[in-house]
Amino acid sequence: MNDLPNISIRVDGSMTPQACVELAQVADEVGLAGVWFAENAFARGILPAAAACAFATKRVEINAGVFNPYSRHPTMMAMEIGALDELSDGRAAISIGAGIMSATEKMGLNADKPLPALRDTLKILGGLLAGKEVEYLGQYFSAKKIKLDYAVRREIPVYLAGRGNLTVGLAGEAASGLIVSNMCSAEFAGKVAALMRTSRSAAGRQSPGKVIQYMPAAVSRESSAAKDAAKRTIGEMLPRFWSLGQKLNSAKEALLAGTKISEPEFASAAVRIRGGEDPAQVLDDRFATAFSVSGTAEECLALARVYKAHGVDELALTFEGSTAKEQIKEIGETLMRLRGTAR
Repeated sequence: MNDLPNISIRVDGSMTPQACVELAQVADEVGLAGVWFAENAFARGILPAAAACAFATKRVEINAGVFNPYSRHPTMMAMEIGALDELSDGRAAISIGAGIMSATEKMGLNADKPLPALRDTLKILGGLLAGKEVEYLGQYFSAKKIKLDYAVRREIPVYLAGRGNLTVGLAGEAASGLIVSNMCSAEFAGKVAALMRTSRSAAGRQSPGKVIQYMPAAVSRESSAAKDAAKRTIGEMLPRFWSLGQKLNSAKEALLAGTKISEPEFASAAVRIRGGEDPAQVLDDRFATAFSVSGTAEECLALARVYKAHGVDELALTFEGSTAKEQIKEIGETLMRLRGTAR
């Protein structure tokens, strides 16, 4: 089983806390590794859902984030994640990232140079979670002799989300690992995983760090139906990510690296999907294979092995639709059978 990454689920602010709990409980029951809570600007905040899931589960890790430091000061993050870790009996982790620039601009905030802000956040957050009194004057965020008023577990992981070389390097240097976003190919994930670990080694850190990748998932005993569902989810993201790729080389590389899908094909697909065509008809199976874990449960795990081979330690899978609970159960039970732990 060393050829498989950990399999977790991802939920976000488009879902009610009650819906998050229902999925988390299934993931807990079938032996998945964790629940990742994605906080998106102006959707539901994820802390109520994370707290509810912590209380309603016994084993899965409760991974809160990705928090944007421009809208939540690192001292507040430390206060919140420490309390969440208590509630979960030591199962919590936190992730941070610079967020979507258009969202921070709507709040009147300037996020055009995120790296110093992320570095300040890691310094302050890491110090507070280590139980220290933090005296730190940063370029964006500072802490003047601040110490948490309660004891926190010293091993709470802090992950950094990003794909640019500087952010990836910072993840290796100063975080517990790296989160790779949706719409990143396995080859690109392997590249940033290697860069993160090289940076980590150069900084003298002993552990290799952890690489987590977000991906949409669709599981069905009818492989073609699952792939069509995955294509529709990919189709919701592809135009936006293709537009981002016209501005950021790393975003374009994430889409193209190793996928055998050309720039004209991406551009044409984006135009057709924006025009209202069904992504399941626009996109061929290359898109489903490159940007989702989809098919039968066995096919999904075969795709997961590709990411493990490229250095990804954990896949945080987004399951959608009325059958999400059944899909999570199917992939979890298949994993248990492979491990010889089926109940």
